[in-house]
Amino acid sequence: MKLFEGYEVIRIERFGRILKVVLDTGDGRNAVDLRMHEELARIFDDVQRDPESDVVVITGAGDSFCAGGDMKLFRDAPAGHPEPAFLSRTDAKKILFSLLDLEKPIIAEVNGPAIGLGATLALLCDVIFTADDAVIADPHVRAGIVAGDGGAVIWPQLIGYARAKEYLLTGDPLTGEKAAKIGLVNHSVPRKDLDATVMAFAERLASGHQKAIRWTKVVTNIGLRQLAHSLTDAALAYEWLTFETHDHREAVAAFLEKRRPKFTGT
Repeated sequence: MKLFEGYEVIRIERFGRILKVVLDTGDGRNAVDLRMHEELARIFDDVQRDPESDVVVITGAGDSFCAGGDMKLFRDAPAGHPEPAFLSRTDAKKILFSLLDLEKPIIAEVNGPAIGLGATLALLCDVIFTADDAVIADPHVRAGIVAGDGGAVIWPQLIGYARAKEYLLTGDPLTGEKAAKIGLVNHSVPRKDLDATVMAFAERLASGHQKAIRWTKVVTNIGLRQLAHSLTDAALAYEWLTFETHDHREAVAAFLEKRRPKFTGT
């Protein structure tokens, strides 16, 4: 079996030694459903083993990077099991840690909404480019759950604790332009220029000294990896507790019914 066979909602494109990982659920949203969650848990390990690439770009198909968790799965969870079946805590940790452990430099090309886990995927990359009108947000609290999939780890490291808590506690969105101004992402460019800008930067890295670049990344990520390992079990445990609440179920229903939720603290 070839390295990237068996993927259904993630596809691979090659440009010389540059590997592009494209999230593609076929509906333009690229939300994390059962299949996407499982594939994200193994894609970065496969990318690490790929002998034909040195630099990685991750993006979404169509006009969305990744819309975050598929709310329909929360709605359809069986009684007594409010967490959807796809939310394997093992897979959740594998997504986070395999991305941080990836030695090849990875560039996020945020071409549209990067929400929840989608935002985490983008922000854990080494260099982040966004379309200036793209939207980035971690609205876990608006779904009545804890930001346990990495948001509480990475947002404070990029913009400081005060700003990070403002956005994590409210779920408020930022445009790519605003995100670049406050240092959440590296660069914001007009949408029409995004792909060319990202590929030019990827080619610059691909033409550099690969061992020096790769090992510089590895060393720089040591502290972030240690932090992620120290926080993630607690973050996921708190997230699982909030799956059990009435307010979470109300938030899911309100989202799908396109109305404001009525939280009761239960």
